[in-house]
Amino acid sequence: MKNTKSMISTIYQTLHAADSEELEGIYKKWASNYDHDVVELAGYVGHLITSSLLLSKIKNKKAKILDAGCGTGLVGEILSEKNYKNVEGVDFSQEMLDVAIQKQVYQSLRLLDLTKNLDYEDNLFDAIICAGTFTCGHVGPEALLEMVRITKKGGYICFTVRKQEWEASPYKEIIDNLENSNLWHQIVLKTSEYNVKEGITCQLCLYQVI
Repeated sequence: MKNTKSMISTIYQTLHAADSEELEGIYKKWASNYDHDVVELAGYVGHLITSSLLLSKIKNKKAKILDAGCGTGLVGEILSEKNYKNVEGVDFSQEMLDVAIQKQVYQSLRLLDLTKNLDYEDNLFDAIICAGTFTCGHVGPEALLEMVRITKKGGYICFTVRKQEWEASPYKEIIDNLENSNLWHQIVLKTSEYNVKEGITCQLCLYQVI
């Protein structure tokens, strides 16, 4: 297991990777220790706060949910424990998906890049949950446009944005444009804990597609 100093170094590398190829290489090496490092050492709670918020709105256990940027399946574990079984996970790292596969908490898992157009039909999902993915060097706010497209009217999109990324990228502009275009409306937008042991916060967001 890595010590805390090494873990912080790895997180720094993911936030400052030069390109997607370098980022993929970091996760390839990190996947087997990822859960321990981020949850136990960094005190990451993104999967907890998003799951709790989304499930406060989604009561139908058969709801079709997309875990966008599912990684090793931290969100999937929670949804499965709550008996939400119709959950699909996507991630750009095969090694992270390999860990998620072992947990057997998803109906299906796919290798998919959220920075590109998504190979899904319109109005497909009842909800999308995206924890820990909108962060520096990973996926930008433009991905929200595709998420809205593939979510059913009346469905929910719940996500976190790391504070540093929220301030550096045009999240607020894109979110407001979607609302002004009557494509979704805000349910929750607030500052929340993220990596507790590092004192890092995020914006916790819940929007309903209209």
